[in-house]
Amino acid sequence: MNRNDVTEKIISTKVAKGLQWADIAKKVGQSKEWTTALCLGQMTATPEQAKVLGKIFGLTAEEQKWLQVVPYKGSLPTPVPTDPLIYRWYEIVSVYGTTIKELIHEEFGDGIMSAIDFSMDITREADPKGDRVNVVLSGKFLPYKQY
Repeated sequence: MNRNDVTEKIISTKVAKGLQWADIAKKVGQSKEWTTALCLGQMTATPEQAKVLGKIFGLTAEEQKWLQVVPYKGSLPTPVPTDPLIYRWYEIVSVYGTTIKELIHEEFGDGIMSAIDFSMDITREADPKGDRVNVVLSGKFLPYKQY
């Protein structure tokens, strides 16, 4: 038994029961984005969150404990993603990464955008030419220290 086994069980049960991430997130008490990352093995659950997920997905006590173990972050199986949707994110960073970096530095100075003190919101935006995916990423700015 390992964390990947628990993730596979969660995904299988979600499909079998026809569950939606937003509904699961409401029961967990967190955003759909964070809850999905948790269920896919990228975040750490509290004992209470693990218990809620245990009820939803029929997880044993041992499987619930695996949800509380700090995971090895980074879920892509290859350095360059091959899944078309994930590859487009890679493409966005490849094409616009230097622009994003330049504009953040111009506005905030020398530092980084945190992926730890971070939130994300993904919504559908109606558009007559075809619905759009609206993604808002919000990370705390962390300046580099001088020492």
